[in-house]
Amino acid sequence: MGSDSEAEKTQQREEKKKLVALSPIAKPLAGKKLCKRTLKLVRRAAEHKCLKRGVKEVVKSIRRGNKGLCVIAGNISPIDVITHVPILCEENEIPYVYVPSKEDLANAGATKRPTCCVLVLTKPFKGEIGQEEQEKLSTDYTHVVEDVKEVTASLF
Repeated sequence: MGSDSEAEKTQQREEKKKLVALSPIAKPLAGKKLCKRTLKLVRRAAEHKCLKRGVKEVVKSIRRGNKGLCVIAGNISPIDVITHVPILCEENEIPYVYVPSKEDLANAGATKRPTCCVLVLTKPFKGEIGQEEQEKLSTDYTHVVEDVKEVTASLF
């Protein structure tokens, strides 16, 4: 029984560390529930090749006119690496949200390297996916985007 409480304490410490390392511009920040749903969407998009990873790929994709949901890690250091991404998203009317951890974002995006940001696309950039998978991805995408827009509206 003592090990359970010890495990819970270490998990709480890790949560606090993530929140302490957050950058001051990390707004709108996803809450626990939205963060979980967003990372689940990223995981599903990675499986179906509907994901752009990293600042360079995301910026290039946005400039080319691709639409999607931009998920940015909130604990990036130095912060200058990602400060232009939210502005680019706003100019192109792309919803964006911050998640607390770049490590969690990388795990969801199926990479071992911590990732600054990802762009979840609605359609795969190579090949096709089945109709059923496309519908699941689209419904998850719309739910998360609606929640992100609610969070953003309450912020501004």
